[in-house]
Amino acid sequence: MIRRYILVGMSAARKNPNRRATRLRDPERTRERLLQAAFREIYRSGFQSAGLDSILASAGVTKGALYYYFKSKRALGYAVVEEVIGPDNYGEWVRPLQSGKDPLDTLIGIVQGLSVRPEDVRGGCQLINLAQEMSPLDAGFRKRLARIFDAWREAVASALREGQTHGRVRRDVGPADAAGLLIAMVEGYGSLAKNAQDPKVMKAGIRNIVDWLRSLRSPGNRKRV
Repeated sequence: MIRRYILVGMSAARKNPNRRATRLRDPERTRERLLQAAFREIYRSGFQSAGLDSILASAGVTKGALYYYFKSKRALGYAVVEEVIGPDNYGEWVRPLQSGKDPLDTLIGIVQGLSVRPEDVRGGCQLINLAQEMSPLDAGFRKRLARIFDAWREAVASALREGQTHGRVRRDVGPADAAGLLIAMVEGYGSLAKNAQDPKVMKAGIRNIVDWLRSLRSPGNRKRV
């Protein structure tokens, strides 16, 4: 049905190029609506409890449309990891580190910008939520989530190594170990705050992580707080 819809649209669009562009983009928008609806449902209920009917209602599409784009609920879940959660993590952590001049300033800014809104604290981090739920159960999820964690850790480690070459990060700091510790602290405090259902836990965690990051500065690169 969708292929036929595109062909009909292409034929009709010979008289209206703008209409052709709109119709050709419709399948992409449908797929994106499904991904975003699935992301919200998984975030709210977890993957195993996520209801396809709720996803379809939220996306405003039929079950046939769902299975046109995704062979199964699992395939939809994999796509959420690869196309929503992964890019979100990349945009929040990796991209700023690639363009920042001082890695510690950049990391401090990212950490200070972590959400402490009650609704976000209650829901927790989608990346760690899925890792805790699905990594013990499904190798596909585990491998995809591991790639996100690996890219995150390598981006931080690479930035710290670069900072050392410019005298901004202490030479005795192990970049890979420090990167792993940072991720553990961010996700750990997020989990503690979610369990306590208390934004103050996350706020305290942010202060502690920032203090630790400042301690990584080389002696000649110390800044006043």
